[in-house]
Amino acid sequence: MGKKNKARLGLIIRYVLILIFAFPMVLPLMWMLTTALKDNAAVFKVPPQWIPDTFMWENFTTGLIQIDFWSRFRNTLFLAVIVSIGQVLSCMSVGYALSRLKFKGKKLWFYLIIGSMMIPGMVTVIPIFRMWTALGFYGTWWPMILPAFLGAPFQTFLARQFMSTLPKSYDDAARIDGANRLQILTRIIAPMCKPLITVIAIQAFQGAWNDYLTPLLYVIARPEKWTLSLAVGRMSSSTYGTQWNLFMAADIIYLLPILIIFFLCQNYFMEGLGSMNNSGVK
Repeated sequence: MGKKNKARLGLIIRYVLILIFAFPMVLPLMWMLTTALKDNAAVFKVPPQWIPDTFMWENFTTGLIQIDFWSRFRNTLFLAVIVSIGQVLSCMSVGYALSRLKFKGKKLWFYLIIGSMMIPGMVTVIPIFRMWTALGFYGTWWPMILPAFLGAPFQTFLARQFMSTLPKSYDDAARIDGANRLQILTRIIAPMCKPLITVIAIQAFQGAWNDYLTPLLYVIARPEKWTLSLAVGRMSSSTYGTQWNLFMAADIIYLLPILIIFFLCQNYFMEGLGSMNNSGVK
């Protein structure tokens, strides 16, 4: 067998393996789509009916009306954008300090940030809820917005690792030219960290977009402040039973923005995550 045939066979095997492992991941999305296009009674047919007898495209319109889509979409988009901006600003600032500045307790602060990732989120729900309630922020979006401007452990770690790979000669040259630390970060380091910024922004946006627990805790009594995750989630807890075809239709529309953003930015996303493999913890 020649080299070309071996390469072709290897390529075929690779694609076959990719298809095999991708199928279990794509299957739930396929089931969501086929359910969204059925009559609600057809959802429970045995054996399952993958191709509906009649494609009910109106389920998407009805599902969106039920969750008051555009109002919830504006709320969710506003929160996701603000949270993304907050995490980019805070994580870039802390990552820059941990990777390029010298100060007492630097390693201690770094290990505390890493250690905080090991604390389960459920452990802090009650004390944090009591704190925001005592501050008078119950029923507002502030408990979802303010934490974003205080950084996030994993994104801060990622920023520190990425910036550690950049030569410090850039900082020295800028200091000689009279630039201060803020100018170095914003005009020199940040432009070189576009993959990193993209990763942080995508992860923050996805986290805020998919966040269900925080809106459930703080704005459940204020329907005008509901996010899409909360509105879609409430569809499955109806007193009169869940219309799964409408639920799946609304859920597909809810997922689309995240999928579109990921596919548009996947090159930067993978490059930013890949940078972690090229740097070690110092």
